[in-house]
Amino acid sequence: MSVRHLLAAAAALVGGLVLATQAAAQVLGQPDPVSSYTLTAGRFWSLVAALLGLIGVVLGGLALARSAGRIGRGTGRRGAIVGLVAGLAGAVIGGLVVAAAEGGPGTGYGIVGGYIALVIGLTAMALGGLALTRSRRTVDRRTV
Repeated sequence: MSVRHLLAAAAALVGGLVLATQAAAQVLGQPDPVSSYTLTAGRFWSLVAALLGLIGVVLGGLALARSAGRIGRGTGRRGAIVGLVAGLAGAVIGGLVVAAAEGGPGTGYGIVGGYIALVIGLTAMALGGLALTRSRRTVDRRTV
């Protein structure tokens, strides 16, 4: 799979997630108080965003370890790109949840999970970007 195909698939994934989060942002408004154990739409989307960010952190960390030569062979460019895109998607969805929340913690809008997803997504983006930068340096040194 070429990098172009991978980037096209990632763009389609992010575009689909953006459309889904826009639709979910309309559902996030809940006037009634909810229980602590109720899985509301806001909590669900913040959970999805945090899981995407966590996947991005794992893939970005593995790609970073591969680019440093600690695990396996290869440069880990695919893992870095996928980690970067998953982190971006997690951060965007987490930001939308935080922006759509009308109440504070405990109201069912998922604001705490949204902030956690933002942090995890930004961490995944940093790891993926660092791994991508290191893999480019490794490729440049091999060609020289």
